Amino acid sequence: MHAHRFEPDASCPLDGIKVLDLSRLVAGNMLSLMLADFGAEVIKVEDPIGGDTLRHWKEYSDEFPEGVSAYWKVYARNKKSMTLDLRRSEGLDLLLRLVETADVFIESFRPGTLEKMGLAPETLLARNAKIVIVRVSGWGQTGPYRDQPGFGSLVEAMSGYAAKNGYENLPPMLPNLALADMIAGLYGAFSTMVALRAAAAHAAGGQVIDLSLLEPLLSILGPDAVLYQLTKQVPSRTGNRTSIAAPRNIYRTKDGGYLALSASIQSMTARLFEAIGRPELTDDPRFRTNSDRLDHVEELDAIIQEYVGRYTQAENLAYFRQCSVTIGPVYDIAQLVEDEHIVERDIMIRVPDQQIDSLPMHNIVPRLSVTPGRLRRPAPELGENTAEILSTINVSSAQFATLKEQGIV
Repeated sequence: MHAHRFEPDASCPLDGIKVLDLSRLVAGNMLSLMLADFGAEVIKVEDPIGGDTLRHWKEYSDEFPEGVSAYWKVYARNKKSMTLDLRRSEGLDLLLRLVETADVFIESFRPGTLEKMGLAPETLLARNAKIVIVRVSGWGQTGPYRDQPGFGSLVEAMSGYAAKNGYENLPPMLPNLALADMIAGLYGAFSTMVALRAAAAHAAGGQVIDLSLLEPLLSILGPDAVLYQLTKQVPSRTGNRTSIAAPRNIYRTKDGGYLALSASIQSMTARLFEAIGRPELTDDPRFRTNSDRLDHVEELDAIIQEYVGRYTQAENLAYFRQCSVTIGPVYDIAQLVEDEHIVERDIMIRVPDQQIDSLPMHNIVPRLSVTPGRLRRPAPELGENTAEILSTINVSSAQFATLKEQGIV
């Protein structure tokens, strides 16, 4: 894992785009991370007391001292932080003055809250007709569930994801990461760029992006709704198998490791059968076609498991790769960061940090050949850039000191 330094003055493709990010936790921060990594000036507008809740998602380990959030260190990189008490009229006035200079405004309050604060989209657009307003919520700005709590776990449960995740004889399974939020953040970054492109290329005004956590997650679950409409059947959970192709599973090796195998096309299945010394299975009526294999998947998996279980993970990998069979290791994070491919491509990197020497995190994604993103600054301390940001709207150092004394910033 190579060390990288920050390049505060590096040129990036989104230079000149200013983002006011009032969101909290994951989805909004994922959205603004994507913009920040490619050069947008992302300003986290945080409450003076506590700041973004993501700062308080703590991971304790020997490398991360008590009180340090790994989530914040990763998902707030390349951003700035300012504090404003938006419960005070002075704080709201300062925010509206910043809106006049911004291109994007991100919020993740419960629907209706922005209006109650006096920051309705109409108010923001009156101040800046070009601004793109991204409203992140669990269920969307309309509909009967708009006022319900919108946590990602609830969305993952209702969307159909949990019902299809896990094993048939076990309960539905939620993901152990913020899946709905992360996917919504990616959709949000894309839709923000679409809106900015429309404003720049077609002389369109600003607009509101209604970004729920539910709809992006639902959109990636495949054609389940179509299949149900056609068949009236609810698909069962299949564990590591899939209902559309076989073989596809995870198999245990002699040394206790695991391998993932997907032979979802006929030629690959034939190659697999040849590799395990069972070429006759290609003509076996149980395994001749994909449909046959799905009907006899238990028998098929048992044959593959018996072969894989004779050898270590490394031995299996070397052999199957030599045979051009689509198989790969199941890694934990310790194995992943040491893999030669991860190391050579700088997929994981180490960066300097105020509190932790040589902090590991994922590199910028995706890779652009001509206009790549850059690491320009570490995740900010709460309010670290407040004075600098307010100076752009002509708040003097004396005025800033007064605002600080009054607890407005």
